[in-house]
Amino acid sequence: MEPLERPVPRIDATLRLPARDGFELAATLYEPAAALEDGSRPVVLINSATAVRRGYYDGFARSLTARGFTVLTYDYRGIGGSRPRRLAGFRARLRQWGEEDLAGVLDWISGHLQPRRLLVVGHSVGGQLAGMAANNHRIDALLMVGAQSGWWGHWPAPSRYRIALNWYLIPLVTRVYGYLPGRFGTKEDLPAGVAREWARWGRRRSYLMESHEQRAGFARLRRPLLAYSFTDDTYAPRPAVEELLDYYSEADVYHRHLAPRDIGADAIGHFGFFRETFRDTLWRDATEWLHKQAGV
Repeated sequence: MEPLERPVPRIDATLRLPARDGFELAATLYEPAAALEDGSRPVVLINSATAVRRGYYDGFARSLTARGFTVLTYDYRGIGGSRPRRLAGFRARLRQWGEEDLAGVLDWISGHLQPRRLLVVGHSVGGQLAGMAANNHRIDALLMVGAQSGWWGHWPAPSRYRIALNWYLIPLVTRVYGYLPGRFGTKEDLPAGVAREWARWGRRRSYLMESHEQRAGFARLRRPLLAYSFTDDTYAPRPAVEELLDYYSEADVYHRHLAPRDIGADAIGHFGFFRETFRDTLWRDATEWLHKQAGV
């Protein structure tokens, strides 16, 4: 079997990209040394999970670059390189991550990189955001990892009661600190407005769906969609993943729900997919699917 990696130089650039409202987002561009066999350079955009810095995806991004893709990672406003010096009082909403941040990055890619095919990898909330961008028609395929609806009722008992409690405690914590400190379960600090909106959605059966227009945004993505979920992922149980897939009502959906033993692993969880451990299993499978969507 051909090795997943080809020995190519690593060519990276750190950028500041404009969101649709002008807010500057920190981003990293990974460019391949050579195009794919057909001469094209398709772009893969990685949407991070909540409170996860773009650097977490560096290994996966470099692996894709070694296979001929141009890859872009970025930090949502309030996270990592897109965080202001003082987070308390910083105004941001979770919906802005999709409507302003992702939409702005899609605009930039289309205008500056002009790819023949634009593919998106969405981890957790990153898979949700693809339905919020008004220009998501630019996306040619969407690969989701552990992406889900966050309504607490999707979790099995007794975990659901812990999740529900979190959704009610988060607004109280943000009032005390002016933001959500990472030690309360997110590791990275979250802007207060982002955390409160996230918690408000999580308390509702409809989660982020607040209007017919928003449902139409998800239905607008009529593209191939591959979703990975895992039996040991306590952040994205299968019912929550399937609920989000229902939002993408017009997409050509394929769902791979895997147990760690299916790929000879002891554990995968919510964050394991992007670890180097899975270079020759999950990464290989995902790369082959992305190649197919790129027309290679």
